[in-house]
Amino acid sequence: MHGTGTNGALRLGTRASLLATTQSQLVADAITAATGRAVELVKITSDGDVLTGPLAQLGGTGVFATALRDALLRGECDLLVHSMKDLPTAPFPGIVIGAVPERASQRDALCARDGLTVATLPAGARVGTGSPRRVAQVLAQRPDLVVEGIRGNVDSRLRKVTDGEFDAVVLAEAGLRRIGREAAITEVLPWATSAAQGALAIEVRAGDADALSAVQTVEDADAATAAHLEQAVLRHLEAGCAAPVAIDAVVRNGRISLVAEVSALDGSRSVRAVRDLDAGTDREAIAADVVRELFAGGAADLADLAGTSR
Repeated sequence: MHGTGTNGALRLGTRASLLATTQSQLVADAITAATGRAVELVKITSDGDVLTGPLAQLGGTGVFATALRDALLRGECDLLVHSMKDLPTAPFPGIVIGAVPERASQRDALCARDGLTVATLPAGARVGTGSPRRVAQVLAQRPDLVVEGIRGNVDSRLRKVTDGEFDAVVLAEAGLRRIGREAAITEVLPWATSAAQGALAIEVRAGDADALSAVQTVEDADAATAAHLEQAVLRHLEAGCAAPVAIDAVVRNGRISLVAEVSALDGSRSVRAVRDLDAGTDREAIAADVVRELFAGGAADLADLAGTSR
């Protein structure tokens, strides 16, 4: 039967990586605390965990999500926890985001040798990141740095700094803190980050009222409003993971502050839209309006955005 593991426990499908299992356990514990119900972790392997090469060539951000979603639809588990920034923005048939729990930091963090910061890295220093957005943002501040692609989990990336292969890497502050690696952070970076960075999305099968009611107990309304708005802007831009796009929304006291920015990959130019709105404003209308402003400002000249065909 769908919906239960041993003794009526909910089954949470997760990738086997340290970050994925840590995030999944956080959510499992929160659901148990809110409902009294046991939640078991079920480990699922995806192509992204097995194959090597740049993520953009593997099919981008969706590569990790697909295997998990297939397992959910087959009934091998009852819910999934994703880093929301890694989810494709298009809806997935048969699956809904049931909740967005309290959000961790949205910021990027520099992890550099010798306590260095973006400003104090020597000219020609090598900085590793797997994100075109971060490439653009580092180069915008320091065009004299060498920014190169990097893959692997958090610990393997940090090791590349320790081993001297890179002078620094840029990672999400949320992920570092979730797995207890905050000591590696030498600077928290002030810029806007990826849509839904620091947020978790809990997915369930459409129509699974039992799982949905359980996960909704851990929803954080402000986090959900901000993360869904950021994803809506990204969806309207039709930008994939290879486009240097930064989108930050913060909900406070019933207001939304939103920043959206599209950059040239070399960091030489960017176009930005800023909004301060009532939190009840229609999400899709905001997203469409912001994207119109970005295109009017020349975003299509800076990045590969499918929406430019309109």
